[in-house]
Order: sequence, then C-alpha cells, then structure tokens
Amino acid sequence: MEYRQLGRSGLRISVLTMGTMSFGGTGKFAYVGTTGVEEARRQIDLCMDAGVNLIDTADVYSAGLSEEIVGKAIEGRRDEVLLATKVRMSMGDGPNDAGLSRHHVITGAEASLRRLGTDHIDLYQVHEWDGSTPLEETLAALDHLVTSGKVRYVGVSNYAGWQLMKALGIADRLGLPRFVSQQIYYSLQARDAEYELIPAAVDQGLGVLVWSPLAGGLLSGRYRRGVRPAEGRQLTDWNEPPVRDEEQLYDTVEVLLDIAAGHGVSAAQVALAYLLGRPAVTSLVIGARTTEQLADNLAAADLKLSDEERARLDEVSRQPLLYPYWHQAATASDRLSPADLTLLQPHL
Repeated sequence: MEYRQLGRSGLRISVLTMGTMSFGGTGKFAYVGTTGVEEARRQIDLCMDAGVNLIDTADVYSAGLSEEIVGKAIEGRRDEVLLATKVRMSMGDGPNDAGLSRHHVITGAEASLRRLGTDHIDLYQVHEWDGSTPLEETLAALDHLVTSGKVRYVGVSNYAGWQLMKALGIADRLGLPRFVSQQIYYSLQARDAEYELIPAAVDQGLGVLVWSPLAGGLLSGRYRRGVRPAEGRQLTDWNEPPVRDEEQLYDTVEVLLDIAAGHGVSAAQVALAYLLGRPAVTSLVIGARTTEQLADNLAAADLKLSDEERARLDEVSRQPLLYPYWHQAATASDRLSPADLTLLQPHL
C-alpha cells in the first residue's frame, strides 16, 4: 500500500480509504447497503490487512448508525487507524439541527465522538456548503475543536471553487485552522472537478479525497450499453451521481473493459488506478456491498497503467472546455501555472 501526504499537513494516509456509507442501511441509505457490525468488522479487517489506515464516515449516514458501527468494529484497536467523519447535514427536526453554525458544528462533533467511542477525530470535514452561516463562525468553531484536542485536522467536502478559496482566505487572514483536504466527487464518469477543484488543490496544497470514484458502481463493468445488472443502486431512487451523457459513459466503460482484459483485472480496478494517477489526488474512498467487491477494489492499489492506456481513458472521458478556459488555452498559454496546466495541458 502506498501512503501519501495529506495536503501540506504532516499526516500520511493510504491511497485507498475505507468508506462506510453502506454501514447501517436505514432510510434512504438502504439503497447503498445494509452492512451490520460483524460484516463491517470483516471489511475493516480486510482493509487494515491491505494497509488501509483511514476510515471515512459521516454523522448523517444512516442517522448516526454508521458511526456507531465503525466505533464497535474498531473497538480495542482505535490507535491503529485514522478516523474521518463529517458535519453539516440534518440530524433532527429542530431549527439548529443542520448547517455549519458554531452550535451545530460543536454539538455534531460531540455526538460523533460518542457514537465512534473515541476522544478525538483525526479528520473532521464540513460536509456541504452552508450559505446562511458566516465562514468566520464555522472556522472559529472548528478552531475550538482543534485547540480542545477533539479534532486533529479539518477538511471540506462539496464546496465550489470560490467557496473553497474564500474559506482558505478567511482562515489565513484570521489565523484559524486551514482545510488540509477536500473530499469531492471525481471519476471517469464526470471529470467536472478538473475545472476548478483540482487546480485549486494544486495551487493551495490541499489533499484530495475522492468519494464515489466508481460513480456509484457505473464504472464497475456491470453496467453496459443495453445491459444492466439485476441489482445495484443505479436502478433505485438513489441518483448520485447524475448521468448527463449516457453514451459517453458506455464508451468509457468499453475502454475500461478492454484495458482490464489486457491486465487480467476488473474494470473497477482500472477506473480506480486511473484516478490514483491524477494530479492532487491523495486517496480514493472505497466501499462495497460485499467483501468480494471490496477485495477487488483494494487490488487497484497495485495496478499500474501505461501512458497509452491513460491517454485512451483521457480521450474517451474528456469534457469540453468551459469559458474562460477555452479562451485561456487560446490566448494565455505563454504564462500558465502548474495549477492551470492540470486542466489546460491536453488542449495546448
């Protein structure tokens, strides 16, 4: 297992992270999975044996049940793993049971600590943008948690580029904790993150954790043009991620399958290996309904793709340049930074 520095922090994490959205399976999260404590323990054992050192969860997953299961599954070996969780989503019916107010951030952290059965969270991530709460208030609440020893590092998830840069600017100006990472959706099914979020990560020294790197299973090889599996969350009311270009998706899957056949591996492993070679990517959050699926995903850490194979995947999944990027590619190519080139290099 390879370990990479998480942004500019001193923390080193495995290139694969154990995702736990399938733990619990209450409410809408039953579409993702219904993993109980014993199966969760087996999956975590498998990940730890493979060298995975980070487990990622969130308070909202199955209304806190995912965190409880994680806590029980790692009981007696808490110091052997890093724990990441998140705050922001609704955890009740009250007017202050959601958002990133000082009240909800601190209350949420205390509740997560109890459910996880630990005295600290290694990476505490704000789960989504809250346009109603000043960033100064949110960052000050995170500062309180860090200085009290309840949180070691802070991260962000699902922010737009301008929201991320505003938060980093305020943190720097006020001397508040700076996000060391962002957890984002990024896959061969939709490379939207390459417009703003990947360049920002390169420029600002942020680590990138990728959620749903297999696009909710769409890149596993089970979904083919004209062929769909008997079960899977893409056939349910769960609509993350949305599919905007179904033909491009199936074209991408065909290339994945062809490359996979050449290596004697699964299409999923190829899709994961591709992302691990992208700029700024630190770790991929993987989870599975079954231990067999998880074992297959873990093997991606050892798969190396050739430059030619990467080029084929780049080409079939490429998205058009939006404005102002097409204009910059045409007129600013003489003065581009490394961050700019993560998006524009193939177009020059």
